[in-house]
Amino acid sequence: MLLYGLLLLSLSFWTSHSVFKIPLKMFAGKFNASVQLDLRTLRKNQSAVESGLSLASDPAGIVNFLDMINNLKGDSGRGYYMQMVIGTPGQTLNILVDTGSSNFAVAAAEHPYITHFYNRALSSTYQSSGRGVAVKYTQGEWEGELGTDRITIPQGPSGTITINIAAILKSEGFFLPGINWQGILGLAYPLLARPDPSVEPFFNSVVGQTGIPDVFSLQMCGAGVSASTTADPAGGSLIMGGVEPTLYRGSVWYTPVLEEWYYQVEVLKLEVGAQNLNLDCKEYNSDKAIVDSGTTLLRLPGNVFSAVVEAIMQTSLIEDFSAGFFEGTKLACWMRGESPWRLFPKISIYLRATNTSQSFRITILPQLYVQPITDIDGTLDCFRFGISPSANALVIGATVMEGFYVIFDRAQKRVGFAVSTCAESGGVPFAEIAGPFLAEGVASDCMSGVPLREPVMWVIAYALMGICALVLIVLLILLMLPCQRHRDGEITDESSLVRHRIK
Repeated sequence: MLLYGLLLLSLSFWTSHSVFKIPLKMFAGKFNASVQLDLRTLRKNQSAVESGLSLASDPAGIVNFLDMINNLKGDSGRGYYMQMVIGTPGQTLNILVDTGSSNFAVAAAEHPYITHFYNRALSSTYQSSGRGVAVKYTQGEWEGELGTDRITIPQGPSGTITINIAAILKSEGFFLPGINWQGILGLAYPLLARPDPSVEPFFNSVVGQTGIPDVFSLQMCGAGVSASTTADPAGGSLIMGGVEPTLYRGSVWYTPVLEEWYYQVEVLKLEVGAQNLNLDCKEYNSDKAIVDSGTTLLRLPGNVFSAVVEAIMQTSLIEDFSAGFFEGTKLACWMRGESPWRLFPKISIYLRATNTSQSFRITILPQLYVQPITDIDGTLDCFRFGISPSANALVIGATVMEGFYVIFDRAQKRVGFAVSTCAESGGVPFAEIAGPFLAEGVASDCMSGVPLREPVMWVIAYALMGICALVLIVLLILLMLPCQRHRDGEITDESSLVRHRIK
């Protein structure tokens, strides 16, 4: 008989006394909600990898993909990070991998939640630009100073690379208790770089200085790993320069990158338990749909999230399930050894294929979105809901990405998905992929009517400001021109713009 409980979590206190419910019985429980239980919410159809990408190494010997396997540690709750050596002499730091931002930034001052930081004064190759920089994320923000320094990546491309680096001097909600990283590696496009796109992002520098292909791929292996696990799991792999075939099974399916800022893609529809949500596809892309390894959950626009929750409740085998579980304020607990995953449906996301008349489907099983968090007294296993509402985007975050090997083929403006070899249990994968499907019944453009993206609005704003400034300069010049006195004694100005201002 299924026993399940609901554990109330206080977001205001890390240590709390809670009561969890089990039908017909009540148990008082004491639970230390460690920071690892972060319930805040903090892109032609191709069926195979293009030739030249699926190599274990490149002919020039700059990269060996096999050496990059397992170069990541962490999980979705704490983030995936890799080791880098910064400065001269080298200082070793762990750097969070984030495809949803574009700055390379490291702690450059003491902070209570990190064990060490990058000391610029100790690096003979550090050069300050004298420019300040500030970045805000969905969760957390930091301020610092821009500069450059040399880095090496022990399990990455060979050689030393000079990169732009932001020294974090002040932060709020960015470094959290229990993390094991001291900086962030933004892998998105220059348009997201702060304070402006002239700050060349890390991967652009790597491609320019080493000559590797403008492609990287990501495997994140935290699926099914409890966030309360004290030891770091294997983590995953960041392959720079191409694709490693041993990290996925089956075919790779590609979707176009619509805009080169985030890795923005086009979502055509969602299904819960093979049932179409039947929403206008524009709702899925409001105001953008992106692939972001730095976001823990699958985040959905408000209306889409509500429709998904309703569909899950209708298809789930659980009756009267608490809304708090879906809202992210409660954990659902089952007796140890009783799996909850059989009670929940699969969720599928349809992406437009590179052949725009077709689509393909990526599917996540409940093992990816009903996520183990902790156990209670060795008798209960507790889980969180790995999907949350979003005010400004559909974000394909770690909840989905952990099921797939994701290829960011920047050279050909596309993102590829294949089933990951590390997201499985007993030989059964936690994710599926299928296609092609005709995109019939779906608008040819699910993006029309979507608000302008931030960089475009910046350009428009700056253009309007420039026009206004130009007009004001012209007016000032004309006002300062000498006036001519006519024979009738009237004082006039020759400018048609201000002819009647002076009489």
